[in-house]
Amino acid sequence: MPDSLRLDEFALTSASAGALLRQRHQPLLEALYLEQGSVAFGVQEEGRMRHLLGTMEGPCWLDAAPALAGQPCAVDMVAQTAVHCRAVPVAHLRSYMQRWPAEAQGLVSSMAQGYCQQAALAVSRVAQDAVARCAQWLLQHAEPGDQGLRVQLAQSKRQIAAHLGIAPETLSRVLRQLRDQGLLDGLGKNLWLPQPESLRQLAKA
Repeated sequence: MPDSLRLDEFALTSASAGALLRQRHQPLLEALYLEQGSVAFGVQEEGRMRHLLGTMEGPCWLDAAPALAGQPCAVDMVAQTAVHCRAVPVAHLRSYMQRWPAEAQGLVSSMAQGYCQQAALAVSRVAQDAVARCAQWLLQHAEPGDQGLRVQLAQSKRQIAAHLGIAPETLSRVLRQLRDQGLLDGLGKNLWLPQPESLRQLAKA
């Protein structure tokens, strides 16, 4: 196997909490290696991380996957704490990887492509309207009943909201909105969908 990548050859830079380290759709000329600190990634809107997908703690690579796959960063990355990073030129990283055995190169390339696809899917999902996501979830969990389609809430609203990638308060607001529109009925954990076709139209939005 080739020698390890000498990260200490690249300057150590610092950023304070709240700093935007990566922006969605931004072409990558360098890959960031996080030596210390915590970074949040997700979808940022109007200067706020409105859809948090996760966090990363150093030491780790922040964006090596899209850099190696030749794709832009799919998520916004914001420092949660003071961070220390090293920026490694993408060309240097690829040149280093080319010294690996062909099987190892293929494995890493496949993993990088897979990561990019999953990240893009996650971003498209959280960017979708909360009402549409809620409508999709209700239809997916509906079963035929005496009064039409019936939904049994086997999970708490907090768990359902986490699954949908929205806040519990947002889920409660959407359910009230659907009730007001006559698209949802029932009490407690037993819900009914009086107008499934109208709900399907919302799910496509």
